[in-house]
This record gives sequence, structure tokens and C-alpha cells, in this order.
Amino acid sequence: MDSQIRISDLENVISEKVFIKIEKWNLYLGDAGLARHLAIECISNKDQGPSEAAKLSLKAINVKVGDGVNSIPLINLITNSQILELEEILESFF
Repeated sequence: MDSQIRISDLENVISEKVFIKIEKWNLYLGDAGLARHLAIECISNKDQGPSEAAKLSLKAINVKVGDGVNSIPLINLITNSQILELEEILESFF
């Protein structure tokens, strides 16, 4: 149960603070339905440390585009400042 609470807590923070950047448009991961998946990936990579866990997790998640035939790694849709934001979030959780 403790890990479920932790996943939910991490998911909530990611939902509100981390977003995908497309041109001048910001889509928060909570609105995109990606926050929980990212929280789970980050927790599974926590032994790597916050910085590496963030990068590995963002690379591991593929975001379907269009009809879902094609996908793009989440790390390609996130700005460097958002990667740093995720690393800071993970530092507080790990």
C-alpha cells in the first residue's frame, strides 16, 4: 500500500508540474494521461538516481501520435527545463 500512495503522490506532482511542449503550447502530463505511467517508470528506475531515472523513464515512454500508428519518445517532447524540473521532483521523492 505504501508504494501505491507513493506512486499516486508522485503522479500528482508530475501531473501539475511537467508538460509536453509543442510550439507555444504546453500540455501537462496529467491532462495528457501520461503522469501515472511516468511516475511508475521513475520509481522503477529510482536506483539509478534522480537524474538518470528521469532520463531513462522519459526515453522508455512512447507517446502515440495521430491514429496511434506512430509514436515519439516522451523525452523528445519535453524541454530541457522540464527534464530538470522532473529531476528536482524525483530528488524530493527519492
